[in-house]
Amino acid sequence: MAALLDWADDGDAPAPPPRPSKPVLRPCELPASVEAAIWRGDQLGSPVTRVVASGYRALDAELPGGGWPARCLTEVLQAQPTVLEWRLLAPAMREVVAQGEDIVIVGPPKAPHLPGLRDEGIDERRLVWIQAATPAERLWVTEQLVKANAAGMVVSWLPQARQEQIRRLQVCAQSCDSPVFLCRPAAAEHEPSAAPLRVQVSLGVDWELQVHLLKRKGGVHDGVLHLPSIPRGLAPLITPRLLKPSVLLAARKPRATPAETSHALGSATSRPPAHRLPAH
Repeated sequence: MAALLDWADDGDAPAPPPRPSKPVLRPCELPASVEAAIWRGDQLGSPVTRVVASGYRALDAELPGGGWPARCLTEVLQAQPTVLEWRLLAPAMREVVAQGEDIVIVGPPKAPHLPGLRDEGIDERRLVWIQAATPAERLWVTEQLVKANAAGMVVSWLPQARQEQIRRLQVCAQSCDSPVFLCRPAAAEHEPSAAPLRVQVSLGVDWELQVHLLKRKGGVHDGVLHLPSIPRGLAPLITPRLLKPSVLLAARKPRATPAETSHALGSATSRPPAHRLPAH
């Protein structure tokens, strides 16, 4: 029995390879792979997903990743639809078209102005316009486009979208490799939204767009960005003097009010009233 339990000489067997030593971490220190995947709330988010440059340096510096992000929704809020969203998104649309991709717009309240798009360098043959009349149709078409990931950019007008509907679109957009924009009224600013990026756009005096980042992945943005935005079709026609309308308005002297004019010239109301004899 003892002979059966004899083992071969262990000295002839090869030694097992040494196990790689794990890096020694200090207290509260995370591995490099885990640290790179963590986004901290006090930092401007830098997603690894694709972004499309907005065409405005000041805006790209404040957007997570340096441009309009993919795999998430971006809400564009303004007081009146189809006025400023084209001017804000035109540079990004131009880049998308230059890469040979299509732009799909869903349910714009007004027909796109094709001559203006040509002036902005956007080939209208790359623009797909889907006429969806009702809110339900616009919502359904937008969701199918986002799920299919079939365009280089999706712009949809959803003024009546509810919170749960936007949340559902955001879940679908996480697998979309293109930016998705929802154009909504300025009153939606006070409504909660699942969109990671929300911007409010208004028009400035000096041919500029005033952009306020209401929500972004990162720290709160204070103040308003002033982005130069002269339409390309009007740029050759505007004189240097008209490039700064605010200077012209400030140079105007305020006109005298009617009360000041009557006081300076003398009016009948400043005279004492005449005494009338009582009627018999």
